[in-house]
Amino acid sequence: MDFFELLMKSLPSLLSGLSITLELAVISLILAVILGIILGICSISTSKILKSIATIYVYMIRGTPLMLQALFLYFGVGQVLNIQFDPVIAGIITLTANASAYMAEIFRGGIQAVDKGQMEAARSLGLSYPKAMRKVILPQAIKIMIPSILNQFIVTIKDTSILTVISVRELTESGKIIIASNYRAFEMYAILACMYLIIITALSLISNHIERRSSYGNKR
Repeated sequence: MDFFELLMKSLPSLLSGLSITLELAVISLILAVILGIILGICSISTSKILKSIATIYVYMIRGTPLMLQALFLYFGVGQVLNIQFDPVIAGIITLTANASAYMAEIFRGGIQAVDKGQMEAARSLGLSYPKAMRKVILPQAIKIMIPSILNQFIVTIKDTSILTVISVRELTESGKIIIASNYRAFEMYAILACMYLIIITALSLISNHIERRSSYGNKR
């Protein structure tokens, strides 16, 4: 079997794994954005309790490896609660928790990048703090943060490969299963690398384009 035949024979399984990879990344990023907004707002809150909770969460998640987080949730928490996690669900929870810690810092920086006078002006018009944050500050902050959010999406796609440790059948795991049946490790890992490279390159180009347009818009 030559390289082209191997590619054609393996493609359906690899595309199935790729769809799971993208599904994991998209769902996790959406949930991470929601959680990241909450944590980001808490981190700049005047409440010491909320600020401490956000700080501890971000510190713990960013200070531990993603692989350990996946193993801890799937095997450790599953054992303590006496439940068997679905690998995909466990993967989404792990990626969400991990990405949300980084998203919290992205949102914190984005919110603080908005001129403080915007909040003062909104409050002077009678808007409450939550409404001013939702209607005035966050829309401006999100525009600033779009390139960073896309970059986190790229990181999350690459992080899905770590979920092979809990047997999530994403792209890398699909490749490993194929290798177990034909022992063509060099060729298969080369194919996997090319598939990841194509996806990441496309997303990087989109991110760079958006960042250039955003910078151009700010200059105007």
